[in-house]
Amino acid sequence: MTLLDFILHVDKHLELFVQNYGTWVYALLFLIIFVETGVVVMPFLPGDSLLFVVGAMCGVGLMSYPLSVGLLLAAAILGNQSNYTIGRYFGPKVFGWEDSRWFNKKAFEQAHAFYEKYGGITIVAARFMPFLRTFAPFVAGVAQMKRSRFTFFDITGGALWVGGIVTVGYFFGNIDWVKLHLDKIIWAMILIPGLVVVLGALNGRRKAALAATKTTN
Repeated sequence: MTLLDFILHVDKHLELFVQNYGTWVYALLFLIIFVETGVVVMPFLPGDSLLFVVGAMCGVGLMSYPLSVGLLLAAAILGNQSNYTIGRYFGPKVFGWEDSRWFNKKAFEQAHAFYEKYGGITIVAARFMPFLRTFAPFVAGVAQMKRSRFTFFDITGGALWVGGIVTVGYFFGNIDWVKLHLDKIIWAMILIPGLVVVLGALNGRRKAALAATKTTN
């Protein structure tokens, strides 16, 4: 099983895991969400699609809705806190890091540009954007945002992200049309937010270039 296969068929793999290991699925899900949000080198793990599928499984009684939301919310909040702490520790040194298999400098720069423009609300908005949600708390730490302020946005964003997507999956995940087109829905959940981030970064660069040109002239 490859990572891509797991992401695109997360419903089948999770259902199989529940059948084989029962309640251990909660530990697995906690670990995935914590690592995706808390380790800056793991932005490729499934997030939105995983939460949606968890909601769908809760909807048919394979998992507990309140327990799933509670545990995954804790994982999302603690993951962001971990990521923020790492960013705060390394600080400005990060800008000198080179792109590598363990550090996506382009994604970091996009998250930093987004943070510079929108400030604390980035922590909330980034929850719904793959890659950006992994780097946003890290960038907030690098920028030395006050932990109390960061924690407010962290909890708010985490509650909206986990509670919102799990609940949508709970009510809509078992509709026949949704189940039939789940792979396409997962692709959309990955690509559309990613496209929004890329277009926003390109627009920001274009405006910065225009501003620099005007200043020069």
